[in-house]
This record gives sequence, C-alpha cells and structure tokens, in this order.
Amino acid sequence: MHAANAETTRRRRQLDPESAAWVDALEDGRGPRYEQACTRLHELLVRIAKDQVLRRGSRYLIAGPELDDLAHQAAADALMRITRKVREFRGDARFTTWAYRFVVLEVSSKLSRHFWRVAHARFDLEEWAQVPDHAGVDPVSQSQARELADAVRDAVRTALSAHQREVFTAVVNGVPLDTLAGELETNRNALYKTMFDARKKLRAQLIANGHLGAAG
Repeated sequence: MHAANAETTRRRRQLDPESAAWVDALEDGRGPRYEQACTRLHELLVRIAKDQVLRRGSRYLIAGPELDDLAHQAAADALMRITRKVREFRGDARFTTWAYRFVVLEVSSKLSRHFWRVAHARFDLEEWAQVPDHAGVDPVSQSQARELADAVRDAVRTALSAHQREVFTAVVNGVPLDTLAGELETNRNALYKTMFDARKKLRAQLIANGHLGAAG
C-alpha cells in the first residue's frame, strides 16, 4: 500500500502544469477554487458531449432539444465521476484526455439507453418493406417484399428470446457492437453468437411458414 502511494506521488510530481492545476483544485472537494474548477471542467465536458451526440445522434433517432439535454446530462454525470475518481489520476495521459474518456463513455451509455426506450416502438421493419420502391422493382415483387417484411417482423416477435430480440434489434438499427457490449456487460464474440442464433431461428421460421425456400 505504501509502495502504491509512493508511486502515485512520484507520478504526480511529473504531471504537466495544466494537469497538476486541475488535480490540485479538484482534490480539495470544496471552496472557491474547487467550484471554479468544476465550472470550467463542466463547460469543457459539455462541448465534448455535444460534439459526440451531434456526430452520433442521428443513428439513434435523437435530435433537437432532446439531443442537447442528453449532452448536458452526460457532462454532469461525467463531472461527478471525475471528481470522485480524481485521486486515482496517475498522470499516464494529460488530465483533459483522461476526463475526455469519462464523458465519451457517458454519452455512449445514454445514447444506448435512449435507443432501448424507442427501438421496439420503431422496429416494425417498414423500411425493409420500402426497399423495393427505391430499387424500382415491379408491383408484384413489391407486394412480396412487404409480405416478407411482415413475416420477418412477426418472426422477430415470436421466434426470438428477449435477449436475442434486444441484440438483433440493436444491431439492425446500427448500434455499434462495442457500445452494445458495454451496455449489456458482455463481449463482441458473445454478441456474434447471439446474432448467429437469432438469424438461424428467423430463417427456420420463415422456411416453415413458406416465405423462404429451404435452399434459399
């Protein structure tokens, strides 16, 4: 324990001046200097969070005031985590780089939670049914495509387990695997296996109901 404390002290002495100033102010936990540092850091975190949600928000069907609110929530939660963990800062990177990671993780987490709230309401496969229209396919094929889309929607609802449905819906809607793995506390390989099993079940039901040939 003493060795660890000595190592932390040694690293702190090697901090760049800006990082050292952040740590010194935030370690106080109270007083004007602490409050000023929190205000400045929150402003920085909000800018980072807004940049993140602007780049990624459209993928999660979020925009406008809701997007701005999510960025502020992510920044506020990141600030709380940073102030609680500031004594653990070892100086392996600049303080602002270290803080950046906290707000990015908060944004990813909140975007994922937003997705869970809206995904099942959105996921009716209407976009799948509209693909033939954009491709200029004849009306008979359009009708067949819509019928198949309805069949896939029903198969997702009835053939998949709750976990398979959650993963399948997220992947179809473009949630990054790393974000999904973090939200579900699993890993990419496990998600690949879940998707493989889900597709196998969907295919089997579509074949059984005559929507796909056994060889296709």
